[in-house]
Parts: sequence; structure tokens; C-alpha cells
Amino acid sequence: MRCVIARFPFDLTKAGVLEAMKGVKPEPVTGEYVTIGRRQYPAKQVGQVITRQDRRDFSAGEVMRAMTRLGFTCNTATEAAPAPALTSLEQASALLGDRS
Repeated sequence: MRCVIARFPFDLTKAGVLEAMKGVKPEPVTGEYVTIGRRQYPAKQVGQVITRQDRRDFSAGEVMRAMTRLGFTCNTATEAAPAPALTSLEQASALLGDRS
């Protein structure tokens, strides 16, 4: 399938992407990611591997659009849920220290 990433056309196939990403260790996911096989790769890492271009030359959105068209699952990492607020009793107990 012909995909345009960073104003350059690429003829990409699902099998070609799977082959290119084989043996590539996923970096930690902080934003958009692509699920390839059982691994989640940052979109920019996938784009760099399949296009051999610098990550600054394309957006994660371009890669996500191309990977979605090829049938890969693309998502955005959610932020960790904030810790629940302590009640006033728990705060006082924490300030005084646990003396049990």
C-alpha cells in the first residue's frame, strides 16, 4: 500500500513492516503507539525503522495513519491515574507516623 510519510511516498505492506520490526526492542511508550505482534512500539520508533528517516522529519500521526491503513492497532498511552486523596484522618496518621 502506498503511504506518504514526511512528504515521501513509501510502498508498505503488513508483512514488510512485521519483517522490519522483527528483532527490534520496543522503547518505553509515552504517547502514541503501534501494536505489532504482541509488542507495543512508540509510533516514532516504528516510523524511523520503516522509513529510515530521522524522527524529527515526520509526525506520529502520519505513522499512525499509515499503520492503521495496514491493519495494525494504534492507540495513545493514557497517563497513570493519580493516587486517591488521603482523608484527613489518614493525613494526620501519616504526619504523626505509624506507631502500631
